[in-house]
Amino acid sequence: MTRVLHTFGLLMAILAWGCTGADPKAPSPETMMAPDAPAAVADTEPLGIEIQGHRGARGLLPENSIPGFVISIREGADVLEMDLCIAKDGNIIVSHEPWMSHLICTTPDGDAITASQERRYNLHQMTTAEIQAFDCGMKAHPSFPDQRHLPIQKPTLAEVVKVTEDVPMLLDGRQIRYNLEIKHRKELEPEFCPEVSVFVQTVIAEVRRLGIEDRTCIQSFSADALNEVHQQAPNMTTAWLTNSEESVSTELARINFKPSIYSPKWERIDANDVHGLQQKDIRVIPWTVNEPEDLFAVMQMGVDGIITDYPDRLYDLRKN
Repeated sequence: MTRVLHTFGLLMAILAWGCTGADPKAPSPETMMAPDAPAAVADTEPLGIEIQGHRGARGLLPENSIPGFVISIREGADVLEMDLCIAKDGNIIVSHEPWMSHLICTTPDGDAITASQERRYNLHQMTTAEIQAFDCGMKAHPSFPDQRHLPIQKPTLAEVVKVTEDVPMLLDGRQIRYNLEIKHRKELEPEFCPEVSVFVQTVIAEVRRLGIEDRTCIQSFSADALNEVHQQAPNMTTAWLTNSEESVSTELARINFKPSIYSPKWERIDANDVHGLQQKDIRVIPWTVNEPEDLFAVMQMGVDGIITDYPDRLYDLRKN
């Protein structure tokens, strides 16, 4: 057991569950930590729009961290969105970059990492133990001044699932779902990531080993990666991530199958696009929407879900 899980109880104590926006039906810290805890009483209201916690709940706690994922569930997320890279020893690491970001990480000795240095700390050339010697939670994030700081090590996907599968959902009988982004770009091969077919094969095998395939979506900005997912696992739920000003039809033409979900940057889609995609039986889940007025505006487009750094804000809007 790595120290990611060893320190989990301490991290929960530090949190003291002080984040705002929690639903009164949410389980207590004691209930959430109990391995055999029953789920909360069922809510009779329909779910409505799907809430995806971006990198956990990045506005509240350090990104892609086990405490962040737990808080995301407690604050109303239906889906945990996270990023995947591959360590030297083959483990799947939950990390947005395949290196130690200078924005959030420090060395095992506590030294700062500069922007020019960060790629030297290449996750694909490091073992899991070496990766988890770095801290990626105590630095103040420049974009999230209210984010609470905790000592955080990058977890493996298996470690995340081990903890989050035991956290009761807000509604009785529901299980958390996962949206896993394959961080692949051709120019990163082979120094920072494996060849795309190997990368995809590794992720699919782990998802199946963990028993979460029927509750998992695999997303990517990489057409090569998403096409490979569809080839290796045709029944897997997929999301095509886009950050382009091109038309929806142009973007869809870049992959060779119809994805389950179209996930554009939220400013680059409108209600007509949403309706057209849904007519093609493609769900629409934009990223990353944070301000309450923007969340409300995107909800009014009729989207199926929203990826947000603040699942608590979207949960409050969904209730109203």
